[in-house]
Amino acid sequence: MSDTRLPAVPEPLATEVFDSHCHLDIMVGHRQASSGDPVALAAQAARASVEEIARQAREVGVTRLVTVGYDLPSSRWNAEAAAAHPDVYAAVAIHPNEAHAATPEVLAEIEELARLPHVRAVGETGLDYYRDWASKEDQHASFRAHIEIAKRTGRALVIHDRDAHDDVLAVLADQGAPDVVVFHSFSGDAELAKRCARAGYFMSFSGPVTYKNAAGLREAAAIVPDELMLVETDAPYLPPTPHRGKPNAPYLIPLTLRCLAEVRGADPDALARVISANGEAVFGAW
Repeated sequence: MSDTRLPAVPEPLATEVFDSHCHLDIMVGHRQASSGDPVALAAQAARASVEEIARQAREVGVTRLVTVGYDLPSSRWNAEAAAAHPDVYAAVAIHPNEAHAATPEVLAEIEELARLPHVRAVGETGLDYYRDWASKEDQHASFRAHIEIAKRTGRALVIHDRDAHDDVLAVLADQGAPDVVVFHSFSGDAELAKRCARAGYFMSFSGPVTYKNAAGLREAAAIVPDELMLVETDAPYLPPTPHRGKPNAPYLIPLTLRCLAEVRGADPDALARVISANGEAVFGAW
């Protein structure tokens, strides 16, 4: 069971950075969490608004947020939130676990949303072989459709890849990847990081890179080229150490960033500057 208390605020960063992937709609209760989703329930218990989440993040140096859709209602909400808040951008898509809902009509609306000025990415899309909530056939069809939407709209493609590394890379190669691809919450090893780097794909690291049993993930983070590195929370999920079991939030980015800096032998301020520049390369100027 998750701890409903919010994590302590970490030491602020001296240099601004951004959160490349969070789910503000879940955090503020736009989608009411089920009893089987204790992390989301704990996040919603805080009753925070987008303004409050952004303010708390700014206090530790996290000045911009990308909020990410996973179905049509959440994509609509996130697009509206981005339009209403200057420090927020949105991504829109049908999550692979919801791929059975990716009908032509739904995908057409996702494409309309993707063309809005404050929507800067198509995602999260991809393949999830950990859960069987959608068939592989539906997931592959939806993934390919989202790749084409990203190419038609000129948006970055944000990848959800869970236990499907080889197939995700194969689909991207076969379909033809968009100009900008981001592996959200990168979960592979150093060999996958090398393969992504050769393809020019961005890799975004979240809380699990701080976990004691994630040595392989830290090995991957150590070799990602500077120009392909991003950081995220996936809030309210995947909080960094020492806050596992509590709801995550953008203000915890400093913990993950400092871990990345340590494994890379880098100065945290320098890494923050690199990641911020990469953010503009992926999502455009803020």
